[in-house]
Order: sequence, then C-alpha cells, then structure tokens
Amino acid sequence: MAAEGWIWRWGWGRRCPGRPGLPGPGPGPATPVLLLFLLGPVAADITDGNSEHLKREHSLIKPYQGVGSSSMPLWDFQGSTILTSQYVRLTPDERSKEGSIWNHQPCFLKDWEMHVHFKVHGAGKKNLHGDGIALWYTRDRLVPGPVFGSKDNFHGLAVFLDTYPNDETTERVFPYISVMVNNGSLSYDHSKDGRWTELAGCTADFRNREHDTFLAVRYSRGRLTVMTDLEDKNEWKNCIDITGVRLPTGYYFGASAGTGDLSDNHDIISMKLFQLMVEHTPDEENIDWTKIEPSVNFLKSPKDNVDDPTGNFRSGPLTGWRVFLLLLCALLGIIVCAVVGAVVFQKRQERNKRFY
Repeated sequence: MAAEGWIWRWGWGRRCPGRPGLPGPGPGPATPVLLLFLLGPVAADITDGNSEHLKREHSLIKPYQGVGSSSMPLWDFQGSTILTSQYVRLTPDERSKEGSIWNHQPCFLKDWEMHVHFKVHGAGKKNLHGDGIALWYTRDRLVPGPVFGSKDNFHGLAVFLDTYPNDETTERVFPYISVMVNNGSLSYDHSKDGRWTELAGCTADFRNREHDTFLAVRYSRGRLTVMTDLEDKNEWKNCIDITGVRLPTGYYFGASAGTGDLSDNHDIISMKLFQLMVEHTPDEENIDWTKIEPSVNFLKSPKDNVDDPTGNFRSGPLTGWRVFLLLLCALLGIIVCAVVGAVVFQKRQERNKRFY
C-alpha cells in the first residue's frame, strides 16, 4: 500500500484488537504492531496487515463464504469436518476421526504470512487427549492419510500442533509445535512424534484455553518464522525461526486433524493469508518458482538432533569423530595440568631450600 509522506514498517509485536484490517481478539486474527516513520512519498516494502494485502481467495473467514459451495469453491473439506457459523470443526471429541479443509486455489505468492485462529479443547485430562492439528502448504490436497489426517511423504511445508507424546522416552513438554519440509522422500514417524524429521520446534500450551489462541506462519526470502499468541496478551511470542528454506509457488494451503484412541475437538476459526511486499533481485525474479524443490539448507541433518525439555535442539549421540576430539581435549588438559603442577612443585622446592 502506498501512502504519500509515510512508509509502513512492519514487524512482530503487539496485536491491535478490534480494528478492521488490524484484527485481534475481536473480529479477526493476530497482526503485528505498525510503526509509522515520516519519510518522503514511497511505497510500502512489507505488508501492514491491512485488507489490501489480505488475499481473500486464500483466506477462510466467517461467515465462511465459498466453503464446500459449488458456486464459490474456495475451500473444500472432507472426512469428519463439519461447518458451523462460528468455526470449522476438523474432528469432534471422538475416537478415530480424521478431517481436513483445503484451499481450492493454488498460491503463487513468493512471500506470504498465514494467521490462524484455532482452538483445541476436550474433556480429556492430562496426556489423555490427542492428537493435534497440522497446517499445510503442499503440492497435493484432499488426500487423507496417517499424518494428522493427511498424507505422508508429502511435498511442501507442514506445521504440527501436537498434543500427545507418543514417544514415552521424550523429554519434550506437550503440547508441542514443530515444522517439517519434505520433498516426498521423508516419512513422518508418529512413534517418535516426528523428531527425526523436525527442523525446529517449541513447547506451546494452547489446549483448553479459555481465551482465543492464534498462530502465525511467515515465509519470506527463505526465512520461515512461526509465532504464537496464546496468553491473551495481544502480542506475539517467538516459537520457530529458521533460514535456508526453499518453497515453491503453486502449492495449496490446508489444515487437518486426527484422533486415535484419544480425542479432542480441533477447530479452525479463521485462516487469513497476507501478501508480504518484498523486493527480489533480478536473478530471483527470473527463477521459475513453480519448479523449485522443497528443501532446507542445513549444516547438519535434523536427524543429528534430539530434543530437550525446553524444545530446543542439543547435540545427538557421540560419533567416533566426536569421541576422538573429546579424548584429545581431555589428554591435552591432563598434559597442561601436569606441566603446571610440575612448575609449581619445582618452585616450592627451590623456595624450601632457601630456608635451610
């Protein structure tokens, strides 16, 4: 949006409740604070979250016009998904249910941000509920499967809002949010809660909250950021921030959920997609973004990582090379201590001789 005499600068911060186009706990999802800087006549370089940047063809907004409609097929749903005037329920609080909702239009934006207003709730007590919600940006849509109600070996991005620890040995604190990028070659391991294919994650207490809960996913120039607003404070909290992510255009947004022996209500209240106004280099503009293979540039494989209770990665099991380096450091430490000890002992001996 161009505004003569002003430039809009946008960043993570407080949400603005109740303002049209700047949705908060009132009619809409979370949005960051806007900082106005008085400058010359310029155009915005990043979205301010106003309605001009809202992509309605990729957004799910009450009263849910176009959901399952043959006249305006913006969104399709399947499985146990039911549509009400207040929410889209992917699964009821019943066992062995799967449901999903998918945008009918492929997204060709290079830089975007999705705000999701959701609610996970049920009668189950601690660790007696499951399984969670998955948010998708993938090549295929409306394909049911074992990964939170959708297909495994997918192409694209998944954000998992997992509420049940299947791995009894895990040190993670659940509910837990994680992200995964897949080119179809990786399989999500439910028994390990996706730990081996997780890029990053954090603990997030979003279940059975009495207030609204929000999540935002931003992708821009290879940087993937996930933020949450779960404390009813109208402000974002960092969850995930990684670089080197490559995602193509032309994929579909969706959400799915599944229950097994344990269950929960998994509700989507809204999904709003905003276009980020970001300048790209001429070389980037010449790329055929529809041909990009989903990938992440990592110095090491996520399989080398294991989780700790805070949701951060720490080093995995010691390899032979690491053992060698550890032993070498220990040996050098012993040598240094021996030399220092010998010098100290010799000086004491010389000092004692002067007293005789």
